[in-house]
Amino acid sequence: MTEEAEFRVTQTRGNVEFRVYPHLVLASVTVNGDFETAPNYGFRPLVQYISGDNVGGAKLAMTAPVMHVATSDTSHVISFVLPRETPDVPTPRRKELSTHTMDNLSAAAVRFTGAWKESRARRAESDLRALLAEWKVRVVGDAIFARYDPPWKPGFLRRNEIIIPIDATTIPTP
Repeated sequence: MTEEAEFRVTQTRGNVEFRVYPHLVLASVTVNGDFETAPNYGFRPLVQYISGDNVGGAKLAMTAPVMHVATSDTSHVISFVLPRETPDVPTPRRKELSTHTMDNLSAAAVRFTGAWKESRARRAESDLRALLAEWKVRVVGDAIFARYDPPWKPGFLRRNEIIIPIDATTIPTP
């Protein structure tokens, strides 16, 4: 079974989960391309990194989700979440890769299914942003698109998420 990023659900409203990610270590690469092809460009160097193309040659397990932040129409940050039991995070050999941590990330998240299409992902983002605005929840970061399944899994079975960083103090009480 593939290890998934650890989070705690603090509240649920309809299909929206309010979460806290206590500690994530990410390996990331910035790539150019359009929304749908950029993850493919980022995937290869990240797989090579976890397969031992790093200082020390450490091999790391694949985890889920693959995270995607669109910083513009043509620039995208693709990230792998490193396994929780990685005491010494290996230094990337490639200058375009980096590692960093995210601690106590508060976020709102919605799951959706289907093949990876920009229209589907952007619709989920738009719907979640509308709910957050209606509830007066303050957004504090870029949307993170998360994919949990390999491309050969049938689209109707795929698990995807939109995760939007928020100010947890603005979450409405139930």
